[in-house]
Amino acid sequence: MKLSAAAVDALGNDVGVPSYERTAVTPGIVHFGVGGFHRAHQAMYLDRLMSEGKALDWGILGVGVLPNDHRMAEVMSAQDCLYTLVIKHPDGTLEPRVIGSIVDYLFAPDDPSAVVDRMVDPTTRIVSLTITEGGYHVNQVTGELDTSDPALAADLEPGATPRSAFGFIVEALARRRAAGVPPFTVMSCDNIPGNGHVARKMLASFARLKDPDIAEFLETEVRFPNCMVDRITPVTADADREALAERFGVEDGWPVVCEPFTQWVLEDDFGGDRPPYEDVGVQIVGDVEPYELMKLRLLNASHQALCYLGYLAGYRYAHEVCQDKLFVDFLLGYMDAEGTPTLPPVPGVDLDRYKHQLIERFANPEVRDTLARLCAESSDRIPKWLLPVVREQLAAGREIGRSVLVVASWARYAEAVDEQGQPIEVVDRLRDKLVERAQHNREDPLVFISDPDLFGDLAANEQFVTQYKAALQSLHEIGARSTLEAL
Repeated sequence: MKLSAAAVDALGNDVGVPSYERTAVTPGIVHFGVGGFHRAHQAMYLDRLMSEGKALDWGILGVGVLPNDHRMAEVMSAQDCLYTLVIKHPDGTLEPRVIGSIVDYLFAPDDPSAVVDRMVDPTTRIVSLTITEGGYHVNQVTGELDTSDPALAADLEPGATPRSAFGFIVEALARRRAAGVPPFTVMSCDNIPGNGHVARKMLASFARLKDPDIAEFLETEVRFPNCMVDRITPVTADADREALAERFGVEDGWPVVCEPFTQWVLEDDFGGDRPPYEDVGVQIVGDVEPYELMKLRLLNASHQALCYLGYLAGYRYAHEVCQDKLFVDFLLGYMDAEGTPTLPPVPGVDLDRYKHQLIERFANPEVRDTLARLCAESSDRIPKWLLPVVREQLAAGREIGRSVLVVASWARYAEAVDEQGQPIEVVDRLRDKLVERAQHNREDPLVFISDPDLFGDLAANEQFVTQYKAALQSLHEIGARSTLEAL
């Protein structure tokens, strides 16, 4: 049965469906970046609230600005903005639920004025973002706005029709200000340290280049709560669609699969009202940073620690790596000796239990999270998630050996050929530059880390360089697995 509003009531009892009347749901949130994670996380929490008869005026209007968002627009239109969220339990149990909290979807290139109009409407009180780490246009070393992205540069032209998320947000805020409409809250939900602070800084920098008055308004009147989000959400595979159809009778053009675990820690810093997220398990706190650093430096950095080495060793899925004691010992060693010492106290969290729980989550064989997904866009991830650990450990005179090996394994992976001589498809916005540098690793072992835009001055740090050269040489001479065995 093709998923649609008309078909929901006919689905079997094994599929959860909205218990609320979707025609009563009105949009209150405009969300940029309706991908798998948003649909497994923020949209899911709102669906939970609506199932309790709450937040019916907080429906989500999704917006896509990138060319590849066109497919999402087609699927959402065909399915009345419904989709199936399938939780994959380690024992093989699948738990499907149709999510109804997204009420509309706009593909911005087709009608940018409709997007702006919706954002200017006073009923829009939150604009949320899952636009990936690279979507904030941060220079990795200077921390300032990088305006080289073509869409961003185009939005800075006088009288430009918005093309980027930044362009739409600044244009909508300008119009709200002119109309006397209070500004919406901008809620970043991306894996960036201080994501609210980063969103404010980058958007203000962009606005300053376009309209200094709006920049001042943005900095003083608009709220940007920080938050930490967590749920492993692999890319949907054809096998996931087939399993949903065969086992539950649901034909869904783009279901979402995820692990059972979910966490959202949100700073209570909104310009107006907000959904009562705390009623469905969201942790509302005054300071997100301890939770955020815990997640970035333990979970996210550990994903980087397992993906390159695991891929080079011949694995293709995260669960395969985390069912191998050699790799589990390496990951726990990184978390205990290098990641954890850089963390402040995390209220209410048993870090030792959290770290072992991460291994259990990574080892879930049903999630089938690909190493290729974890290896993608490394230039946006390693500088934010792992290099701060390296710098803090160096400053404190503590060990960095495992972190350095992860950096070296990225450099080895970026050579675009594995240990069996098979090609590696490197996915990164800086792919050409990274691969070109990495392919000179053998004759110049420092070439990869000599890019100041990614590594700052680490190539001038004697301790880091000595250990990096040794790690890279070992990866070349004896391979990933033997290098781990020799630690």
